[in-house]
Amino acid sequence: MTTTDSPTGPATELQATEPGGGVSDVADLAAARPLRKDVWRRFKRNRLAMVGLALLILLVLTAIFADFIAPHSITDRDSTQFRKGPSGDHYFGTDTIGRDVFSRVVYGTRVSLKIGIAATTIALVIGLFLGAIAGFFGGLLDTLIMRVTDIFLAIPYIVLAVAIASVLGRSVNTVIFVLGFTGWLGICRIVRSSFLSLRQLEYVEAATALGYSRFRIMFRHILPNALQPIIVYGTIAVGSVILSEAALSFLGVGPVDPTPAWGLMVSDGKSLLAVSPHLLFFPGMAIFLTVLAFVFVGDGLRDALDPKLK
Repeated sequence: MTTTDSPTGPATELQATEPGGGVSDVADLAAARPLRKDVWRRFKRNRLAMVGLALLILLVLTAIFADFIAPHSITDRDSTQFRKGPSGDHYFGTDTIGRDVFSRVVYGTRVSLKIGIAATTIALVIGLFLGAIAGFFGGLLDTLIMRVTDIFLAIPYIVLAVAIASVLGRSVNTVIFVLGFTGWLGICRIVRSSFLSLRQLEYVEAATALGYSRFRIMFRHILPNALQPIIVYGTIAVGSVILSEAALSFLGVGPVDPTPAWGLMVSDGKSLLAVSPHLLFFPGMAIFLTVLAFVFVGDGLRDALDPKLK
């Protein structure tokens, strides 16, 4: 090992000779970076992921400061402006009863993010719990949970959601309940497969030998190592839930007017596409950009969390 002098004084950088005769900096052998920094470094290299993150930040800020951004209330009506196109007074035009479309799209950000995040959280909790039990315990519990999952998967998702929403009534909370309690099927199977592979590893056997409880092993030892697919799935699922809410509203079983749900606005504007395309275009574009943002972030997280790309 050698040291070299720099023009300004003794050098502090150490160099080591490799077996092949080359020289490499000892700094390269320093302690590894924390995982979160390594993940962030790989994530920010993905331009589409950063675009998606910027869009998500913009959406969140829009939802938080909607009262300051929207120039009108969602129920204010301009009796002289029915189905008017975009203008200086109404940036996105007005709807069939004179309400400002821009203000309703802005406030609709709150509705869509609330539904997307709340329903996804419910689905993740249910799917994670049932998938962990099925994958860890196996046997009869695994068979029972998986057969119930297969039964629900055999029923078209949108048909099941429409049936439940028709019984419970139309509201934002109903949509959250419907999408949350019918969206756990995919994550349940993902968590189960992760637990099936991880429970065979040595550290699980060591924890069992030390006398730890099964639930401690499941949620303190195995779950942290199974978080990668869960995080990625959850991020993309938020966009899927927002799209499903739009589909329910389009089919007439989503939130009711005057709730500024984007899907409801698209449903109201579909019959006027030829004469007032702005009624469908702007809420539809909001849905498109929101779902696209979550997909980009989900893809970026998948790549950043993949140890093979390290």
